[in-house]
Amino acid sequence: MGLFIVAQRSENRMAVTRDDVLKALGGVTDPATGGSVAAAGMVEGLVVRDGHVGFSLEVAPQRGRTAEPLRKACEEAVARLPGVLSVTAVLTAHQESRPKARQGGHAQHAPQRLGIPGVQSVIAVASGKGGVGKSTVAVNLALGLARLGMRVGLLDADIYGPSVPRLLGITQKPVSDGSKLQPIEKFGLKAMSIGFLVGEDAPLVWRGPMVQSALTQMMNDVAWAPLDVLVLDMPPGTGDAQLTIAQRVPLKGAVIVSTPQDIALIDARKGLAMFRKTEVPVLGIVENMSVFVCPHCGEESHIFGHGGARATAAEMNAPFLGEIPLVPAIRETSDAGTPIVALKPDSKEAQAFLALATQVAEKIALPQRAAPRIVIE
Repeated sequence: MGLFIVAQRSENRMAVTRDDVLKALGGVTDPATGGSVAAAGMVEGLVVRDGHVGFSLEVAPQRGRTAEPLRKACEEAVARLPGVLSVTAVLTAHQESRPKARQGGHAQHAPQRLGIPGVQSVIAVASGKGGVGKSTVAVNLALGLARLGMRVGLLDADIYGPSVPRLLGITQKPVSDGSKLQPIEKFGLKAMSIGFLVGEDAPLVWRGPMVQSALTQMMNDVAWAPLDVLVLDMPPGTGDAQLTIAQRVPLKGAVIVSTPQDIALIDARKGLAMFRKTEVPVLGIVENMSVFVCPHCGEESHIFGHGGARATAAEMNAPFLGEIPLVPAIRETSDAGTPIVALKPDSKEAQAFLALATQVAEKIALPQRAAPRIVIE
């Protein structure tokens, strides 16, 4: 509910503190109660770091978007403080959960899956654990789909550890047209990430409901349309954020990313099982970092083992989508903000991602057009 708004100011050497922010918010009156938002305990998840301020404003569910002027007033009050470089404010609405089951254990209410206007298909790129290169796969998959001629968006759904700003080399902040945030376009993709709104080193200490609200806003309050496909770079694991997306977004399917070793495959199985329990089709499993190729002699080494994801896919009756090699070029281009599919689309490494994109497009019946011309800046 409400939009992320970032108010930027010129750099100021004075350091702002949590107390300064709370004092400023103490001067903002909630018209519904007549008291200040700070005194009423409406401010949650306050983060102040190096002049960047982030917080959520909790309101009653029935107030909905009518509380947007209050959110804006809070943002403006904090933005006026000396030393504040940016402010990220978000509305959240907590409500009592519905009964989960009737007697006998059957669900009483199934979560309603709402589509994103102007977006034909939504797919998730997920992993059971971190450190398997999921974000690198998600970005290059999205670029591969774009090279097939599709209109593609990329949503970084990892609130606590956003990687898309670094992977796409994006440092600017998105702007609002007064109604929706405009995604930032790079390499033919429309992209959005919480990392565009806060500093790279600024942690977001937000509870589950705040994260869920932020995800909902980045899906529904961003001008995505028109898109053939929106790729979600999911946070690792199977917690609240993942369940919120799986249960409330009409996903066409999920791609599971894993490395070959057993410890990663254990968690990959959990991720696959979560999607199946929430009735999301599993498009298949990708084995990332499948084989290390020496950049000097070309010799192949199976550092993490080999074939584990293929075997797991067969065991779980899921498609196997292929292997992505562990090569320095993928890491180097990712760190530089020029992913391998954008920088060297004809390379052997990029072709592995393009083969993955082709399979995904076929599985969800995406239209293929003439590939757009991608300019590396």
